[in-house]
Amino acid sequence: MSFGNFARKVRDPALPHRRRISALRSCVQLYRPIGFEATLSFLHAEAGPFRTDEAALLRALAMLEDSRSAWQEAKRAYAAARREAKRRGQRSPHPCDVNPYTPTHWYGAHREAALHAVLFWHRRRLPSLLTDDDKPAHDLRACVQTCLETDGHPPPGQRRLLAGCIDQLDARLQPALHHDDPVEYFRTRDLLTVARHLQVATTSPLLGSL
Repeated sequence: MSFGNFARKVRDPALPHRRRISALRSCVQLYRPIGFEATLSFLHAEAGPFRTDEAALLRALAMLEDSRSAWQEAKRAYAAARREAKRRGQRSPHPCDVNPYTPTHWYGAHREAALHAVLFWHRRRLPSLLTDDDKPAHDLRACVQTCLETDGHPPPGQRRLLAGCIDQLDARLQPALHHDDPVEYFRTRDLLTVARHLQVATTSPLLGSL
């Protein structure tokens, strides 16, 4: 079923509230820019207790739809830019071009949502991802703590530390790792997810909204 069909179920007052919540969760399955659970948590934080309150449920859906619409507009703009680039002879995207087809942030509230995602991971998952001998993971935890303490405005040294963490984790996340040690592969992937949210949360709004 499409996003629009699920959204109509969320809005249908004739349906039991629990079914409307289930429909919202299905919407989030189809558009979860900061991950499924973190997206639901952000909607709850911003729209209110949608699991028990109808007005909050409708606000949550409107937030999700607005972000998804902005994402779709970014995809359309990217597609038009690529068509024009191909017309000029540039067959492949430039390495610095940002491809929006897989959303990496919340369109319309990129820093706020990313900061919420960082807090969500910090509370729920990050401690379980740490091992004694993994320096990049512990450096990442230090960056997370500084980000939360400064409300997303860490000093330049922390930004450099985060960039180093991302480089090291990226280098580690190779297909061979999935074959040789799948547990380590998924742990590294989750650490990178936290690092990417942190990168968005500490980026200037003018740059991060592109």
